[in-house]
Amino acid sequence: MNPIIEPFDTKMTKTINNLDEEYASIRAGRANPHLLDKLHVDYYGTPSSIQSVANISVPEARVIAIQPWESRMIKEIEKAILASDIGITPSNDGKIIRLTFPELTEERRKELVKDVKKKGEAAKVAIRNIRRDANDAIKKASKAELSEDESKKLENDVQKTTDKYIETIDKMIDSKSKEIMTV
Repeated sequence: MNPIIEPFDTKMTKTINNLDEEYASIRAGRANPHLLDKLHVDYYGTPSSIQSVANISVPEARVIAIQPWESRMIKEIEKAILASDIGITPSNDGKIIRLTFPELTEERRKELVKDVKKKGEAAKVAIRNIRRDANDAIKKASKAELSEDESKKLENDVQKTTDKYIETIDKMIDSKSKEIMTV
């Protein structure tokens, strides 16, 4: 790959990875431990991820069990879950916190699919902005050190790369939408 367009390809890859992370946090009626990835608790004055202070498991399809290694962390973890936008009230028996996910209604599934498409479109816009930046860099370089043929070839390479990433995003949108709409 040409050194002029290489950093832009890296940025596009990061955009895809970011979208993948966002999709992992969208719950589709099943319990997904990744839902807790962005939550932090106060562990002796240090913000720590829930994964670093507790054991997280999925004993049933719609239940996440969180078992803190220290019993004093139960209140902290509950506080973090309630303060988040997960929308699920935790229940605890003194040793284990359980998050029970309700069955999604058809209306809620459709809302989630809209959200998935909106995030996908935002990723496509980011990819297109990166393409524009790459083309600007090529134009700048063509004035200095590239021939017209080389700059045209590079612009074509950038467009092919952009098309590849847009297609990947479309596939991600389709697969996540199907996952959400599957009852």
